[in-house]
Amino acid sequence: MASAATMEYIGDGPKPKSMVRAKSWSDEVENAFRFQAAGYRDEIEYKLITKNEAERWPKHPGYVKKLVRRDGTFYYFNRARECQDKEVHKIKLYQY
Repeated sequence: MASAATMEYIGDGPKPKSMVRAKSWSDEVENAFRFQAAGYRDEIEYKLITKNEAERWPKHPGYVKKLVRRDGTFYYFNRARECQDKEVHKIKLYQY
């Protein structure tokens, strides 16, 4: 459960206008998978809560490398694709 201060801060961020489920894998879906695995809606919410940029792998396509979860622990990701085809339909993509 998030603290009261965290909940207020989330309320200050932009609200998505719509959400769609991913139909096929892409670089956008891969990064969304990584943020959602760490407990965030997307990169915008991650930046609002942690006040930091996500650490990324240096070479193209530059997927997220490390995220700080809400409980303060770290989530580490490989350079290669981690979102399997069977999980693609679970990923939410938000439009602002």
